[in-house]
Amino acid sequence: MTLLAVERIKLLSTRSPWWCALVALVVTAGFTALVVGNADEQFPATVATTQFGYSFGLAVIMVLAALAVTTEYRFGTIRTTFQAIPHRGSALLAKTTVIAALALVIGEITAFVCWGLSMLLQPNADLALNSTADWINVAGVGVVYAISAVIAAAVGILVRHSAGAISLLMIYSLAVESLVQLIPSIGDDIYEWLPFNVANKFLMGDGGSNSGRAADAGMPLSTSPLSPGWALAYFAGFAAVLLAIAITTAKKRDA
Repeated sequence: MTLLAVERIKLLSTRSPWWCALVALVVTAGFTALVVGNADEQFPATVATTQFGYSFGLAVIMVLAALAVTTEYRFGTIRTTFQAIPHRGSALLAKTTVIAALALVIGEITAFVCWGLSMLLQPNADLALNSTADWINVAGVGVVYAISAVIAAAVGILVRHSAGAISLLMIYSLAVESLVQLIPSIGDDIYEWLPFNVANKFLMGDGGSNSGRAADAGMPLSTSPLSPGWALAYFAGFAAVLLAIAITTAKKRDA
């Protein structure tokens, strides 16, 4: 608990988390207002539409997570941390836990603000959370943000350079997964198992009305063969493995 408290103070005593949280909220809500505000009978407002901009907020969250790690390497404060806490694994795990918890809170606040904003913009639309799928569409955003923050923190530990880590995360999450589908013969098969495509399966569900909601929202439908529950487990497992690799690597090299 002491480690968690220390990492919480270190993270929240800087300006970047607050600015990133504000940017994530404003950008996501802005895209939601744009899409939901222009909804009509042909493209009606749906629960999934309320989360149209979640991927933009996700990019901001991953920047936050990466900076929370790489900034310590940049200014050398990570050496002080490792001197005070010789067990590097515990220190890095505590840092990642705090980052993920903050990402979860930001994600939930952002998701429900966007949903509430949509209710104000389209009071006659069917935006009630009447099913488990509807709740996952909204509340699941925070979960995806938290797991993505773990991935970003792991990349930050491995790369240790802010620009490099952020560039790698942005290029992969915004472009690489989609471009993989262009590989002849095997591209679609590979894409089915890529982490952010699988995470989208958790949020959008597997077929039926969920697919309709995702299509209405303009979101790419996931091609993952997993069920939403297993999709979440797979995404979380990927993040855990990457973090384990990062911590193991950090233990073996100089700070």
